[in-house]
Amino acid sequence: MSLSGREVVLGVGGGIAAYKACDLLRRLQDHGYLVTVVPTPAALNFVGKATWQALSNRAVYSQVWENVAEIPHIHLANNADYIVIAPATADLIARIAHGRADDLLTNVVLASSAKVLLVPAMHPQMWLNAATQENVETLKRRGMVVLEPDNGRLTGKDSGPGRFPETSRIISEFAEFTGASSDLLGRRVLITAGGTREAIDPVRFIGNRSSGKQGFALAQAAAARGALVHVIAANVSVPIPEGIEVSWVESAKQMQSDLEERFPNCDVLIMCAAVADARPAQVNEQKIKKDSLGSLSLVATPDLLATVAASKKQGQVIIAFAAETSDHIAQAQEKLSKKGADLLYVNDVTDGAVFGSDLTHGSIIDHSGIIARFIESSKDTLAHELLNQVVLRLS
Repeated sequence: MSLSGREVVLGVGGGIAAYKACDLLRRLQDHGYLVTVVPTPAALNFVGKATWQALSNRAVYSQVWENVAEIPHIHLANNADYIVIAPATADLIARIAHGRADDLLTNVVLASSAKVLLVPAMHPQMWLNAATQENVETLKRRGMVVLEPDNGRLTGKDSGPGRFPETSRIISEFAEFTGASSDLLGRRVLITAGGTREAIDPVRFIGNRSSGKQGFALAQAAAARGALVHVIAANVSVPIPEGIEVSWVESAKQMQSDLEERFPNCDVLIMCAAVADARPAQVNEQKIKKDSLGSLSLVATPDLLATVAASKKQGQVIIAFAAETSDHIAQAQEKLSKKGADLLYVNDVTDGAVFGSDLTHGSIIDHSGIIARFIESSKDTLAHELLNQVVLRLS
């Protein structure tokens, strides 16, 4: 999974159930999806564009001829991981089945290779009509997933099959449809990412090569599994995914202050940042001239992991990271036993490997030994395996 997240196009058809799609949008966001709403022009008679923009925090278009410079139907089609159409009216189902492209949504469906889930909602007689049933079978044969509507009261006194399903059912079906996991739903995950910098003077600092890629891979993976994620980021150089709360720090001391404030309220702490081990004993307020450069007196920075782990409450899970160039496992096990973490991932950073890369090389260990080894694996793969281990311990 890339750091851009799982993109969902939420298509909204022109039926009275359009208002129920507002809740569906919110629940998709709760599960870590990044949602762009594409209503049909008819749908805007029920829920206006301003509502969709406010809820999604994204621009909303319904016609191909809006914002033409961006070629919106191709942009949306290429970016979408999934398309959900809810409600899917009889008219919209018919137009998609016959390959029509007379508004933005139907253009996006035609242009995209993303998996499509349709949630029909209409009057019972329209749903049971032979034409609608044939159109539904056509879409199923093409690989689209079409939910059976619920049976119950609709508008007025009418009742029968055609009712918009409850949001919980749609989310459950969507999770099965995508193969996605929501095993961290509602859990609060706190992650440190990047590398701290300790000032020498206004232009120089002691730092390290950490880019923040692994930290934000973990953040995106946790959010995708339903977690509420906050990242304490130190000098990162990667794109920040939507839906992730971030606070920015520079030094180990600043990170410590933020950690101590947030740790008591989290379920999971992942200490992925590379924290500088030392800082200058004195910071010069003016730039040190080259001919005045000499020895540098250093003092140790706070041990952030040991400090927060000392206040760990029952039920909290802590994951630590280590970067080593020799005796990786032995040194990692010593750090794990001293620092009070539940799990540790040790990176093999020989010759500067791993830092700034999309790949990782190392091992996950706990107090019993090695759990898993990774050789040139993606940081996304490592993120999900670490979270699998977290889920085991939370449960």
